[in-house]
Amino acid sequence: MDNYSQLLAFIWSTECGSFSAAARVHNITPSAVSKLITRLEDRLQVRLFQRGSRLLTLTEEGAAYLLSAKAVVDAMNEADSLAEGLPSRVSGTLRIHTMTTFAKHQIVPWLPEFLDLYPSLDVEIQLGAQFVDHFEQGLDIAIHSGVLPSSSRIAKRIGECEWLVCASPAYLAEHGVPTVPSDLLNHRCFNFSFVSPWSKWAFVQEGEGVSVPVTPSASFTQGDLLRDMALSGAGVVKLADFHIGPDIRAGTLVPLLEAFKSGIIEPVYLLYSDRKHLSPRIRVFIEFFCEKWRRNPWKVT
Repeated sequence: MDNYSQLLAFIWSTECGSFSAAARVHNITPSAVSKLITRLEDRLQVRLFQRGSRLLTLTEEGAAYLLSAKAVVDAMNEADSLAEGLPSRVSGTLRIHTMTTFAKHQIVPWLPEFLDLYPSLDVEIQLGAQFVDHFEQGLDIAIHSGVLPSSSRIAKRIGECEWLVCASPAYLAEHGVPTVPSDLLNHRCFNFSFVSPWSKWAFVQEGEGVSVPVTPSASFTQGDLLRDMALSGAGVVKLADFHIGPDIRAGTLVPLLEAFKSGIIEPVYLLYSDRKHLSPRIRVFIEFFCEKWRRNPWKVT
Protein backbone atom coordinates (compact mmCIF):
# COMPACT_ATOMS: atom_id res chain seq x y z
CA MET A 1 0.00 0.00 0.00
CA ASP A 2 3.05 2.25 0.44
CA ASN A 3 4.42 1.87 -3.10
CA TYR A 4 3.46 5.39 -4.15
CA SER A 5 5.16 6.93 -1.08
CA GLN A 6 8.28 4.92 -1.90
CA LEU A 7 8.29 6.31 -5.44
CA LEU A 8 7.95 9.86 -4.15
CA ALA A 9 10.77 9.42 -1.62
CA PHE A 10 13.00 8.03 -4.36
CA ILE A 11 12.30 10.92 -6.76
CA TRP A 12 12.63 13.55 -4.03
CA SER A 13 15.99 12.14 -2.95
CA THR A 14 17.39 12.25 -6.50
CA GLU A 15 16.13 15.82 -6.96
CA CYS A 16 17.45 17.07 -3.60
CA GLY A 17 20.73 15.10 -3.60
CA SER A 18 20.32 13.48 -0.16
CA PHE A 19 17.80 11.87 2.15
CA SER A 20 18.11 14.70 4.70
CA ALA A 21 17.59 17.42 2.09
CA ALA A 22 14.55 15.64 0.71
CA ALA A 23 13.19 15.32 4.24
CA ARG A 24 13.62 19.06 4.94
CA VAL A 25 11.96 20.14 1.69
CA HIS A 26 8.95 17.84 2.12
CA ASN A 27 8.59 18.19 5.90
CA ILE A 28 9.23 14.59 6.92
CA THR A 29 12.04 12.99 8.90
CA PRO A 30 15.27 11.73 7.27
CA SER A 31 14.67 8.31 8.85
CA ALA A 32 11.25 8.13 7.16
CA VAL A 33 12.84 8.84 3.77
CA SER A 34 15.57 6.28 4.42
CA LYS A 35 13.02 3.60 5.40
CA LEU A 36 10.94 4.22 2.29
CA ILE A 37 14.00 3.90 0.03
CA THR A 38 15.07 0.72 1.81
CA ARG A 39 11.62 -0.80 1.37
CA LEU A 40 11.66 0.14 -2.30
CA GLU A 41 15.06 -1.49 -2.84
CA ASP A 42 13.97 -4.58 -0.91
CA ARG A 43 10.82 -4.85 -3.01
CA LEU A 44 12.71 -4.43 -6.28
CA GLN A 45 15.64 -6.56 -5.10
CA VAL A 46 18.08 -4.00 -6.54
CA ARG A 47 20.22 -1.16 -5.15
CA LEU A 48 19.18 2.23 -6.47
CA PHE A 49 21.82 4.50 -4.87
CA GLN A 50 25.54 4.32 -4.31
CA ARG A 51 26.08 5.00 -0.60
CA GLY A 52 29.20 6.36 1.07
CA SER A 53 29.47 9.88 -0.35
CA ARG A 54 27.89 13.14 0.80
CA LEU A 55 25.73 13.28 -2.32
CA LEU A 56 23.58 10.42 -3.53
CA THR A 57 24.61 8.81 -6.78
CA LEU A 58 22.23 6.66 -8.76
CA THR A 59 23.29 3.18 -9.77
CA GLU A 60 22.72 2.16 -13.37
CA GLU A 61 19.57 0.36 -12.25
CA GLY A 62 18.53 3.42 -10.25
CA ALA A 63 18.89 5.72 -13.27
CA ALA A 64 16.73 3.39 -15.36
CA TYR A 65 14.12 3.07 -12.62
CA LEU A 66 13.94 6.86 -12.19
CA LEU A 67 12.46 7.25 -15.66
CA SER A 68 9.68 4.75 -14.89
CA ALA A 69 9.05 6.23 -11.43
CA LYS A 70 8.61 9.74 -12.82
CA ALA A 71 6.22 8.44 -15.49
CA VAL A 72 4.06 6.78 -12.83
CA VAL A 73 3.96 9.89 -10.63
CA ASP A 74 3.21 12.13 -13.61
CA ALA A 75 0.31 9.85 -14.56
CA MET A 76 -1.04 9.97 -11.00
CA ASN A 77 -0.82 13.78 -10.95
CA GLU A 78 -2.61 14.00 -14.30
CA ALA A 79 -5.40 11.72 -13.03
CA ASP A 80 -5.83 13.85 -9.91
CA SER A 81 -5.89 17.00 -12.01
CA LEU A 82 -8.65 15.59 -14.22
CA ALA A 83 -10.63 14.47 -11.17
CA GLU A 84 -10.62 18.03 -9.79
CA GLY A 85 -12.93 19.01 -12.62
CA LEU A 86 -15.43 16.19 -12.12
CA PRO A 87 -17.83 18.03 -9.75
CA SER A 88 -18.60 20.56 -12.50
CA ARG A 89 -19.17 17.89 -15.15
CA VAL A 90 -22.77 16.84 -14.88
CA SER A 91 -23.25 14.11 -17.43
CA GLY A 92 -24.24 10.49 -17.78
CA THR A 93 -27.54 8.88 -16.79
CA LEU A 94 -29.35 9.66 -13.53
CA ARG A 95 -31.58 6.76 -12.47
CA ILE A 96 -34.49 7.53 -10.12
CA HIS A 97 -37.09 5.22 -8.60
CA THR A 98 -40.25 6.76 -7.22
CA MET A 99 -44.02 6.52 -6.99
CA THR A 100 -45.90 7.09 -10.26
CA THR A 101 -47.99 9.92 -8.85
CA PHE A 102 -44.99 11.66 -7.27
CA ALA A 103 -43.10 11.53 -10.55
CA LYS A 104 -46.07 12.90 -12.51
CA HIS A 105 -47.03 15.69 -10.13
CA GLN A 106 -43.79 16.63 -8.33
CA ILE A 107 -40.94 15.85 -10.77
CA VAL A 108 -42.22 16.06 -14.35
CA PRO A 109 -43.50 19.69 -14.05
CA TRP A 110 -39.93 20.95 -13.38
CA LEU A 111 -37.98 18.29 -15.27
CA PRO A 112 -37.68 20.29 -18.55
CA GLU A 113 -36.06 23.19 -16.66
CA PHE A 114 -33.64 20.79 -14.96
CA LEU A 115 -32.69 19.19 -18.28
CA ASP A 116 -32.11 22.63 -19.84
CA LEU A 117 -29.64 23.39 -17.05
CA TYR A 118 -27.77 20.10 -17.56
CA PRO A 119 -28.03 19.20 -21.26
CA SER A 120 -25.37 16.45 -20.98
CA LEU A 121 -27.42 14.61 -18.37
CA ASP A 122 -30.00 11.93 -19.17
CA VAL A 123 -32.72 11.06 -16.63
CA GLU A 124 -34.27 7.60 -16.34
CA ILE A 125 -37.31 7.42 -14.03
CA GLN A 126 -38.37 3.99 -12.80
CA LEU A 127 -41.86 3.74 -11.29
CA GLY A 128 -43.21 1.64 -8.45
CA ALA A 129 -45.48 2.10 -5.45
CA GLN A 130 -43.09 0.43 -3.00
CA PHE A 131 -39.45 1.22 -2.26
CA VAL A 132 -37.08 -1.43 -3.59
CA ASP A 133 -33.36 -1.13 -2.90
CA HIS A 134 -31.82 -1.36 -6.37
CA PHE A 135 -28.77 0.79 -5.64
CA GLU A 136 -26.42 -2.12 -6.29
CA GLN A 137 -27.95 -2.38 -9.78
CA GLY A 138 -27.14 1.22 -10.68
CA LEU A 139 -29.99 3.17 -9.07
CA ASP A 140 -28.92 6.68 -8.00
CA ILE A 141 -31.93 8.07 -6.12
CA ALA A 142 -35.18 6.75 -4.65
CA ILE A 143 -38.08 8.93 -3.49
CA HIS A 144 -40.76 7.29 -1.35
CA SER A 145 -43.13 8.05 1.51
CA GLY A 146 -44.05 6.31 4.73
CA VAL A 147 -42.05 3.97 6.95
CA LEU A 148 -39.09 2.65 5.00
CA PRO A 149 -37.31 -0.64 5.68
CA SER A 150 -34.10 -0.38 7.67
CA SER A 151 -31.06 0.05 5.43
CA SER A 152 -27.64 1.66 5.24
CA ARG A 153 -28.83 4.23 2.67
CA ILE A 154 -28.83 7.97 3.30
CA ALA A 155 -32.43 9.20 3.77
CA LYS A 156 -33.09 12.93 3.39
CA ARG A 157 -36.54 14.03 4.52
CA ILE A 158 -37.84 16.37 1.81
CA GLY A 159 -41.38 16.87 3.05
CA GLU A 160 -44.43 15.15 4.42
CA CYS A 161 -47.78 14.12 3.05
CA GLU A 162 -51.30 13.60 4.34
CA TRP A 163 -53.86 11.21 2.89
CA LEU A 164 -57.24 12.77 2.13
CA VAL A 165 -60.65 11.16 1.57
CA CYS A 166 -62.35 13.07 -1.21
CA ALA A 167 -64.90 13.06 -4.03
CA SER A 168 -66.04 15.37 -6.80
CA PRO A 169 -68.78 17.99 -6.27
CA ALA A 170 -70.91 16.21 -8.91
CA TYR A 171 -70.75 12.90 -7.02
CA LEU A 172 -71.59 14.56 -3.70
CA ALA A 173 -74.50 16.48 -5.23
CA GLU A 174 -76.01 13.21 -6.46
CA HIS A 175 -75.19 10.88 -3.57
CA GLY A 176 -74.90 13.19 -0.56
CA VAL A 177 -72.00 14.11 1.71
CA PRO A 178 -70.91 11.54 4.32
CA THR A 179 -71.09 13.07 7.79
CA VAL A 180 -69.50 10.29 9.87
CA PRO A 181 -66.91 7.67 8.81
CA SER A 182 -69.39 4.79 8.79
CA ASP A 183 -71.42 6.61 6.09
CA LEU A 184 -68.69 5.53 3.65
CA LEU A 185 -70.11 2.02 3.77
CA ASN A 186 -73.11 3.37 1.84
CA HIS A 187 -71.00 5.10 -0.83
CA ARG A 188 -69.18 3.82 -3.90
CA CYS A 189 -65.49 3.82 -2.98
CA PHE A 190 -62.33 3.00 -4.91
CA ASN A 191 -59.08 1.82 -3.39
CA PHE A 192 -55.59 0.47 -4.05
CA SER A 193 -55.45 -3.20 -5.01
CA PHE A 194 -52.35 -4.01 -2.93
CA VAL A 195 -51.97 -4.25 0.84
CA SER A 196 -50.42 -1.10 2.31
CA PRO A 197 -51.22 1.56 4.91
CA TRP A 198 -52.62 3.62 2.01
CA SER A 199 -55.49 1.18 1.50
CA LYS A 200 -56.71 1.50 5.11
CA TRP A 201 -59.30 4.19 5.77
CA ALA A 202 -58.52 5.33 9.31
CA PHE A 203 -60.27 8.07 11.29
CA VAL A 204 -60.60 9.38 14.83
CA GLN A 205 -64.14 9.43 16.24
CA GLU A 206 -64.99 10.45 19.82
CA GLY A 207 -61.29 10.31 20.68
CA GLU A 208 -60.82 6.76 19.41
CA GLY A 209 -59.19 5.47 16.27
CA VAL A 210 -61.59 3.72 13.90
CA SER A 211 -60.97 1.95 10.62
CA VAL A 212 -63.78 1.75 8.10
CA PRO A 213 -63.77 -1.60 6.22
CA VAL A 214 -64.41 -0.06 2.82
CA THR A 215 -65.26 -2.59 0.13
CA PRO A 216 -64.03 -1.03 -3.12
CA SER A 217 -66.24 -1.14 -6.18
CA ALA A 218 -62.99 -1.23 -8.16
CA SER A 219 -59.34 -1.24 -7.15
CA PHE A 220 -56.17 -0.14 -8.92
CA THR A 221 -52.40 -0.38 -8.56
CA GLN A 222 -51.98 3.26 -9.58
CA GLY A 223 -53.18 6.32 -7.72
CA ASP A 224 -53.71 8.27 -10.94
CA LEU A 225 -56.49 5.88 -11.95
CA LEU A 226 -58.16 6.42 -8.57
CA ARG A 227 -57.91 10.17 -9.15
CA ASP A 228 -59.45 9.81 -12.60
CA MET A 229 -62.37 7.87 -11.14
CA ALA A 230 -62.97 10.53 -8.50
CA LEU A 231 -62.73 13.42 -10.98
CA SER A 232 -65.22 11.69 -13.25
CA GLY A 233 -67.80 11.72 -10.44
CA ALA A 234 -67.74 7.95 -10.00
CA GLY A 235 -67.11 7.78 -6.25
CA VAL A 236 -64.92 8.38 -3.19
CA VAL A 237 -61.15 7.86 -3.00
CA LYS A 238 -58.30 8.32 -0.53
CA LEU A 239 -55.15 9.89 -2.00
CA ALA A 240 -52.04 11.82 -0.93
CA ASP A 241 -51.99 15.60 -0.88
CA PHE A 242 -48.85 15.71 -3.06
CA HIS A 243 -51.04 14.01 -5.67
CA ILE A 244 -54.39 15.83 -5.43
CA GLY A 245 -53.44 19.14 -3.81
CA PRO A 246 -54.15 21.15 -7.00
CA ASP A 247 -57.53 19.40 -7.39
CA ILE A 248 -58.51 20.31 -3.82
CA ARG A 249 -57.42 23.92 -4.29
CA ALA A 250 -59.29 24.13 -7.62
CA GLY A 251 -62.44 22.66 -6.08
CA THR A 252 -62.62 19.75 -8.55
CA LEU A 253 -62.22 17.40 -5.57
CA VAL A 254 -63.69 18.05 -2.12
CA PRO A 255 -62.07 16.70 1.09
CA LEU A 256 -64.49 14.72 3.25
CA LEU A 257 -64.85 13.96 6.98
CA GLU A 258 -62.31 16.65 7.93
CA ALA A 259 -63.48 16.58 11.57
CA PHE A 260 -62.53 12.89 11.78
CA LYS A 261 -59.06 13.00 10.23
CA SER A 262 -56.59 10.64 11.86
CA GLY A 263 -53.83 13.26 11.85
CA ILE A 264 -51.34 10.71 10.50
CA ILE A 265 -48.58 12.45 8.57
CA GLU A 266 -46.22 10.45 6.35
CA PRO A 267 -42.64 11.63 5.78
CA VAL A 268 -41.39 11.75 2.20
CA TYR A 269 -37.77 10.67 1.83
CA LEU A 270 -35.14 11.05 -0.85
CA LEU A 271 -32.65 8.19 -0.57
CA TYR A 272 -29.17 7.75 -2.00
CA SER A 273 -26.29 5.44 -1.23
CA ASP A 274 -23.25 7.53 -0.24
CA ARG A 275 -22.99 10.86 1.58
CA LYS A 276 -19.20 11.25 1.30
CA HIS A 277 -18.62 10.69 -2.43
CA LEU A 278 -21.76 12.12 -3.96
CA SER A 279 -21.85 12.00 -7.75
CA PRO A 280 -22.31 15.41 -9.43
CA ARG A 281 -25.46 14.20 -11.20
CA ILE A 282 -27.00 13.19 -7.86
CA ARG A 283 -25.91 16.38 -6.09
CA VAL A 284 -27.41 18.75 -8.69
CA PHE A 285 -30.71 16.83 -8.72
CA ILE A 286 -31.01 17.02 -4.93
CA GLU A 287 -30.18 20.74 -4.86
CA PHE A 288 -32.52 21.65 -7.74
CA PHE A 289 -35.58 19.67 -6.72
CA CYS A 290 -35.33 20.29 -2.97
CA GLU A 291 -35.43 24.01 -3.80
CA LYS A 292 -38.48 23.47 -6.04
CA TRP A 293 -40.31 21.50 -3.34
CA ARG A 294 -39.39 24.11 -0.73
CA ARG A 295 -40.75 26.96 -2.85
CA ASN A 296 -43.80 25.00 -4.06
CA PRO A 297 -45.07 22.98 -1.08
CA TRP A 298 -47.74 20.45 -1.93
CA LYS A 299 -49.59 20.82 1.39
CA VAL A 300 -53.25 21.68 0.84
CA THR A 301 -53.43 23.86 3.96
